Amino acid sequence: MAISKIRAVYQNEIKDVWKVVTSLDRYQWRSDLSKIEIKNEKQFIEYTRDGYATYFTVTVTEPFKRWEFDMENTNMKGHWIGIFTCQNGMTEIEFIEDVTAKKWIMKPFVKAFLIKQQERYVSDLRKALEQCVKSPDRE
Repeated sequence: MAISKIRAVYQNEIKDVWKVVTSLDRYQWRSDLSKIEIKNEKQFIEYTRDGYATYFTVTVTEPFKRWEFDMENTNMKGHWIGIFTCQNGMTEIEFIEDVTAKKWIMKPFVKAFLIKQQERYVSDLRKALEQCVKSPDRE
């Protein structure tokens, strides 16, 4: 089992951060994905640029506060927690991943992989939120 946490602060309102993170039909800001297939309101599948599928089941949704899901693919199984807090018009996110490798050969690399993925996600999110601020057609 490997646990990885990352925190970041964005100069965006919490509703904008929440919308970008949870809008599964608007995933194009994610540099690691080719598509997301929405199965129903609780289940979706993310596909990497190489077509590798990871299955997700949403377990907790507290708008503007917390989003959680279980995730699984052929290499790992785990749980993701996203915590959103607001202070002075800025938003702090904390993302926590708890993952268990299914293959013993991958166990030594899981933590480093999670850290790399989280850093990429936070960077992609920052770029998407910068576009959100610049976009005149925000909802």
